[in-house]
Amino acid sequence: MKLVLFAMLALAAGPAMAQAPQAAAPVPAPVIEAPLPRVAIVTDKGRFVIEADTRHAPISAGNFLRYVEQKRLDGTDVYRVVKVADHFGFVQFGSNGDPKRSLPPIRHEPTTVTGLKHLDGTVSTARLAPGTARGEFTIAVGDQPSFDADPTKPGDNLGYAAFGRVVEGMDTVLAIFDAPVSPDATVRGAFKGEVPVAPVRIVSARRLPTR
Repeated sequence: MKLVLFAMLALAAGPAMAQAPQAAAPVPAPVIEAPLPRVAIVTDKGRFVIEADTRHAPISAGNFLRYVEQKRLDGTDVYRVVKVADHFGFVQFGSNGDPKRSLPPIRHEPTTVTGLKHLDGTVSTARLAPGTARGEFTIAVGDQPSFDADPTKPGDNLGYAAFGRVVEGMDTVLAIFDAPVSPDATVRGAFKGEVPVAPVRIVSARRLPTR
């Protein structure tokens, strides 16, 4: 009788032992991405900081950082201000076509590829035809969806290549934007009505230490 009882208890315990909970799988450690590079632009009107999005727009952001690292922006001007309305338009700075300051053109990165948008404070690379962009950079004042790529439009619909944003000092950008422009001055015959009366000098452009 004792043997039968022992066998019955052993059979009853078997399934319970087989269904014992297993150890929980280890939770993977969160992926911590490195902070995006930031560049301080010091002008004679003040300072602003650009964060270059090397994750989403590596070609365009990398091109901008090369201009910074090689000090090709030092001593240049904010030479164009397009003011469509109050707090709506853009400012443009960079090598201004100077062959001594310009690097080779880069492949175009449309916003349909990068996923970036031309919102207030967005920095992008100006261009003529796609693939001609060098060292001319714009800062959007106000949202500028017309600068985004739009495949539904005819012709060249690839927009500008957004690659970063102003994260500090947008008040400096607005001060530059709101300064008077000349009704007659041009830049090599272009940009009439968009040239600042007093060009804003870029004293230096330097990468900031990693946060």
